[in-house]
Amino acid sequence: MENLIYAVISLYLLSTACYLAYLFFQKEILHRFGYYILMAGLLCHSISIITIYIRTGLMPVRNLSETLSLSAWAVAVVFIAVRHRFKLKILGIFAAPAALALMIAASQFPRHTGPTKEIFSSFWFIFHVVSVFIGDAAFALACGVGILYLLQELAIKHKARGFFFRRLPSLERLDSAGYACIVVGFTFLTAGLIGGFIYAKSVWGRFWSWDPKEVWSAVTWLVYAALLHERLAVGWRGRRAAILSIIGFAVLLFTFFGVNFFLKGHHGEFTRF
Repeated sequence: MENLIYAVISLYLLSTACYLAYLFFQKEILHRFGYYILMAGLLCHSISIITIYIRTGLMPVRNLSETLSLSAWAVAVVFIAVRHRFKLKILGIFAAPAALALMIAASQFPRHTGPTKEIFSSFWFIFHVVSVFIGDAAFALACGVGILYLLQELAIKHKARGFFFRRLPSLERLDSAGYACIVVGFTFLTAGLIGGFIYAKSVWGRFWSWDPKEVWSAVTWLVYAALLHERLAVGWRGRRAAILSIIGFAVLLFTFFGVNFFLKGHHGEFTRF
């Protein structure tokens, strides 16, 4: 298993190198290498996750190492979907390094677990975790698209037809891709929260317990709900949407990391952060 993890890291590293080279040299072969190597890394990554599940019968989120690994897997999966839908090749310069960074971080934390808990084999727990992680990955890519949008907008505003202007897609295309990522992320986050409510009822006898993770998950949901509402009702697009997608992801990062490290609750106990 250790060798498989290092193989995943190596493949994500090679993919990152190819995508960065593609950013500078704009050679199609570099993008293809980066994409296929990322696919190979995702395949190995999927095998490692499935192996843990088969060996233990439990969802591999029992510690911070496994949680970060699943986050990296979700980023790679969502990127491939977005890449096929919008042909947004350049987004690989964000997705591949993100998956790599998460896997490197995962490898640095202990993989041992304490006593096995039944919660990790619950259907609603698995549904909750997978849905939320895919939603979070979509929001991460929306943040990446938002950053690319602001860079391209800045280049156009200053009439600087330089490095980024020649390499980034049109603002309309970036805006559409970012919106799609947020819609997907919001849909999966909503489904994941509903699954979490049902699971909480079965474990703690109540749908809501004001756990810090629950509260901040609700805050994250409200931020993205506000973004979608303003886009549909008021017509927020472009720069405003890009900035709010970045702010939303910052809130999500605090929900994912900050709450577990600085605030105590049920989630920190069960996932052993």
